[in-house]
Amino acid sequence: MEKRYHRGMTRRTLLSASAALAATPLAAANRLPIKKGVLINMLPSKLTYEERFQMAKDVGFDAVEGRTTEDPAEVDAIRKASEKTGVKIHSVMNMAHWNYPLSSPDPAAVDTSMKGMETSLHNAAAWGADTVLLVPAVVNENVRYSDAYARSVVQVKKLIPLAEKLKVKICIENVWNKFLLSPMEFAQYVDQFKSPYVAAYFDVGNILLYGYPQDWIRTLGKRIAKVHFKDFKNQNNALIRKRVPEFVDLREGDLDWKEVHKALGEIGFSSYATVELPGGDAKYLREVSNRVDLILNGE
Repeated sequence: MEKRYHRGMTRRTLLSASAALAATPLAAANRLPIKKGVLINMLPSKLTYEERFQMAKDVGFDAVEGRTTEDPAEVDAIRKASEKTGVKIHSVMNMAHWNYPLSSPDPAAVDTSMKGMETSLHNAAAWGADTVLLVPAVVNENVRYSDAYARSVVQVKKLIPLAEKLKVKICIENVWNKFLLSPMEFAQYVDQFKSPYVAAYFDVGNILLYGYPQDWIRTLGKRIAKVHFKDFKNQNNALIRKRVPEFVDLREGDLDWKEVHKALGEIGFSSYATVELPGGDAKYLREVSNRVDLILNGE
């Protein structure tokens, strides 16, 4: 039985992808001018922050996406790791918005969510990042779509002055929250704030459940400040005898990466694309980095 590096990533597929990369010059004429990011929680937690950032650099990533961090000492340690290794922290993933969504009918939950976003914005400023990722609302059996929309708009508007002061963009991400279900609605949601400090954080994998990433990219256009890379596939599940959606290794799923490459090129996207996958060791992370290179080369 082959050793698996991540879900479907066997030694055979790892070597195959690496060999393909070796046969393709990284400076290919059609390579997109996009910088490669990795989530901080994908790096081995047993290492110091400096060691984690150095590993990210060694395996080929340009930057790290941080997470909401409340401890001032930890914030400082992360900042120093970035400065010492030269690996930029380009964005912060807000962590409070799922358990405490801005769309909640509970004022205490909303207050917790707002404090989490304020911490995230200050984290970004301290680390030199220019964006914070926000899931603005969650629609469920207790929260109607219209209420989620209205409540989230009110709270995002309250955050804009701080974002402007810190010069950090609030970036709305598309996730499986039953909210902003079309690219036109997503565009209108961002535009209504009439602020350069509210933008889109587009996840190419999340959208496959109900759309085509290339369509969304072209519709959102310059509203997209950052991008997440992951792949997705409808797989046969023998236990329930149905096809179910599963996230898979980059370039192993249903996502048409060549069309994504084309669409990103058309809108002139040149910021950061960050992989959002399970973590692993240096060998695994280098393979992920290599797969991102293939995507950026249009292969």
